[in-house]
Amino acid sequence: MAGSTFGKILTMTTWGESHGAGIGVVVDGCPAGLLLAEEDIQKYLDRRKPGQSRYTTKRNESDSVEIMSGVFEGRTTGTPIAMMIRNQDQHSKDYSEIAGYYRPGHADYTFDKKYGFRDYRGGGRSSGRETIGRVAAGAVAAKILEGLGVRVTAYTKAIGNIQVQPERFDMEECSRNMLYMPDASAAAEAQMFLEEKMAQMDSTGGIVECVIQGVPAGIGEPVFEKLDANLAKAICSIGAVKGFEIGDGFEAAKTTGALNNDAFCISPDGRVGKRTNHAGGILGGISDGTEIVFRAAFKPTPSIASPQKTVNRDGGEIEISVKGRHDPIIVPRAVVVVEMMAAFTVADMMLAGMTARMDRVREFYLEV
Repeated sequence: MAGSTFGKILTMTTWGESHGAGIGVVVDGCPAGLLLAEEDIQKYLDRRKPGQSRYTTKRNESDSVEIMSGVFEGRTTGTPIAMMIRNQDQHSKDYSEIAGYYRPGHADYTFDKKYGFRDYRGGGRSSGRETIGRVAAGAVAAKILEGLGVRVTAYTKAIGNIQVQPERFDMEECSRNMLYMPDASAAAEAQMFLEEKMAQMDSTGGIVECVIQGVPAGIGEPVFEKLDANLAKAICSIGAVKGFEIGDGFEAAKTTGALNNDAFCISPDGRVGKRTNHAGGILGGISDGTEIVFRAAFKPTPSIASPQKTVNRDGGEIEISVKGRHDPIIVPRAVVVVEMMAAFTVADMMLAGMTARMDRVREFYLEV
């Protein structure tokens, strides 16, 4: 299978299936000398692991990471970093009957058309469990960015039509509710909405917002390797993402140039700044030094217990009810996946940006 590698300088290659022996990732291109331990990875994996609330799958996994290579005496060696997370609670029998039909909203049909064969146990490579490798790789990138003063923060912006309100925004509230929403009132309302959907054997979608602080101006390329384009590719590669917007996004289509343009100014520290940030921190595909803000729209979980119409591999129309252990909403566990994919993209492009100017190349190689 092609297409399991992401990045140019800093790369990740994920591997494994939902019901196989485990999930893993190989990170290459990480500079030597980075302080890195399994605890640095585990704290992010703990945010996405299942079974943490009634709004996640009851699959019982510790999601404990093992660093297999690329780290010696607590520091990266500059060689590929291989990490593995073993599967411990896969119930493959829950999926045996779906081998003969296509679940609505899933990749069953498209996998069959592409390969003529598919791993029907939990979706195989198209399972949300594949994102474990992304989170582990993103944790390495986040450690790189930490040393460069860059911080990536994501949170649940909306569940269904219930949105976080700016006047009630409190980032610390994310750790106090099961939905990772920075608004206590919105979280309480969203929980009631989810209970209603669960009672109806249904699911819902939502929006994750991500803010990246500390990225210097000048990161990204002006044509095909735009920073926003690569962020869009990274985020849209996450299963269930159906929309991406940066800055004002689709709202920009409703305004005018006079209102949408961000006026430049000199900030208190003497640097060039902006009075507004409709652009979301990126101009012409290149970071402008202000906060990068984007949003990702997640569709409702396609695995629902209520009856659905579909077809089987023999061409017959049938009605099914999906069995197994599934999240009634993907968004809360996807927050850290968005965060880590954004971190990996920015770290990769910052490393690539080191060669953009001759004076910086000279500064590096002629340093005494």
